[in-house]
Parts: sequence; C-alpha cells; structure tokens
Amino acid sequence: MKVLLNGEIRDTGSAGTVAQLVETLGWPAAVLLVEHNGEALRREDWACRPLGEGDRLEVIRIVAGG
Repeated sequence: MKVLLNGEIRDTGSAGTVAQLVETLGWPAAVLLVEHNGEALRREDWACRPLGEGDRLEVIRIVAGG
C-alpha cells in the first residue's frame, strides 16, 4: 500500500499501523511526533491506528539543544 510520508509517496510494505511503519523504517519512536491525515497522534495510539491507501503522514523528529 502507498502513503504520502513527509511529502513523498512511500510503500508501507507489510506495515499495517503507524507503529509498524515507524518500526519498519527504523526510526527512533521515542523522539518522534506523528500526524496522520491531519490529526496529531499520541504515541500510545500508534499501534491501533491502521494505515490506508493514500493516507498522509507527517513525522517530525524532536531534537533538543541550546
């Protein structure tokens, strides 16, 4: 299935949820913010949030510093 991830079309492979997609991509979940189809998600909701063809995701990595 294909989704729009940070403005680029990406194949989700076998990932069926937001959590599975983040894991498949190898991104560090602890420092990410995810918006799915315009809705900001809490990390605990990622595992129950299914992906669908053409969904839009924005993923932002939090960076601390001064």
